Amino acid sequence: MSPAPAILPERGLADRLTALFWRHPRLLLAVLLTPPLLWLGVVYLGSLAALLLQSFYSIDEFSGVVKEEFTLKTYGELFRAQNMDIIIRTLLMSAVVTVGCAILAFPIAYYAARFARGKWKAIFYLGVMLPLWSSYLVKVYAWKLILAKEGIVTWAADGMGLVPVLDAVLSIPGIGGNSLSTSYIGTFLVFVYIWLPYMILPMQAALERVPTSMLEASADLGASRSQTFRTVIFPLAMPGIIAGSIFTFSLTMGDYIIPQIVGNSSRFIGLAVYQLQGTAGNTPLAAAFAVVPIVVMLVYLWVAKRKGAFDAL
Repeated sequence: MSPAPAILPERGLADRLTALFWRHPRLLLAVLLTPPLLWLGVVYLGSLAALLLQSFYSIDEFSGVVKEEFTLKTYGELFRAQNMDIIIRTLLMSAVVTVGCAILAFPIAYYAARFARGKWKAIFYLGVMLPLWSSYLVKVYAWKLILAKEGIVTWAADGMGLVPVLDAVLSIPGIGGNSLSTSYIGTFLVFVYIWLPYMILPMQAALERVPTSMLEASADLGASRSQTFRTVIFPLAMPGIIAGSIFTFSLTMGDYIIPQIVGNSSRFIGLAVYQLQGTAGNTPLAAAFAVVPIVVMLVYLWVAKRKGAFDAL
């Protein structure tokens, strides 16, 4: 009786494909990468190219018809006072939100990285990720009710006798309003709440990479806690802070929903693009506005790469 062959015969198409991919691993790699690369190249990069092309068109001020002729006139309109206000307002809000997220996220991330162990580490991740599981719109509308004049914040301030303090804050020119829900302060608070998890996680990953031996060496050399923070912890955590800021800064720049619901209806870049492309029908100016965050983030990503931020992602 002859022994069974070491290699079983091919039984169908699946076996033949398996053998083919085993003999030609590069073919398997090409099959796996082709769909996402097509999506990236055609849908994403293609839409960006169409957007860039639209930004070099202009719109006839009398007929409202888009003139498909190469011109820099639309980019020149970005330097008008009302459009520059939108750009500056967006960049300032993005920067302030990023700083606010970093300040709030650092102690949370530091505790999770240095002290949380076992089930407490799991509770930390659950607490950070849980807000991301609920609807974005539900959270924003909930904050509008919380910050409204009849909301829980005003109620709590009234109970603690802090209404004069709240009124004084809301009377600050430029950032105040009739209530927190109709002020830049309210817009800032909602932005910080929504994007805070995107700052905590990269920062926590960076802080976990800080060797305990370096902290012990700093203490052995007589450094105080504040000196250790300034010279050891903060520089080593900077890549994580920059990585988190990539998310908070870019997401704030592009958001158009929060400024519509919370705040004083002042336009940001995302809202301007939404309104110009939809209501006004000025697609070239909307495209030119959309190019601004792309340019800003390209510069920002280049700086972040130089600082080693991608190591903390």
